Amino acid sequence: MQKGRVLIDADACPRQALAIAQELCKEYGWLCQTFASYNHQIGSEHHVTVDAGPQAVDMKLANETRPGDVVVTQDIGLAALILGKKAQPLTPHGFVFEPERIAFHLEERNEKARYRRGGGRTRGPAARTREDDQRFAAALRSLLERGETHEG
Repeated sequence: MQKGRVLIDADACPRQALAIAQELCKEYGWLCQTFASYNHQIGSEHHVTVDAGPQAVDMKLANETRPGDVVVTQDIGLAALILGKKAQPLTPHGFVFEPERIAFHLEERNEKARYRRGGGRTRGPAARTREDDQRFAAALRSLLERGETHEG
């Protein structure tokens, strides 16, 4: 019997993180469902393909999320929506978004966007490391274990 769901914004999820999520979901008996636009080829048993329009994957994911789900995404705006649905957002780098800090993260994102619109440059994401994989696996494992204790 399926215990819970991990929903993955697979458009921008590194393949290593996707593989880790699939492995841990199998180990814990959770459904691992991926969401991506038709422009991406995703190897997933439970996959939802959506239109390539702006924010199409995010909107589908937000609409499908239920309380208790774990949602893997790098999108801070989507993370805020997920928290509002009583689900738990997690980045592929292992950062768990918390309700108490989401307003700060949204403001930080807006400030960086304003800076870039004004001609400023910000750093891109760092190359993925083995430590990122380990941090993601540990955070996801913790959320899956916490989800099991809330079930029964």
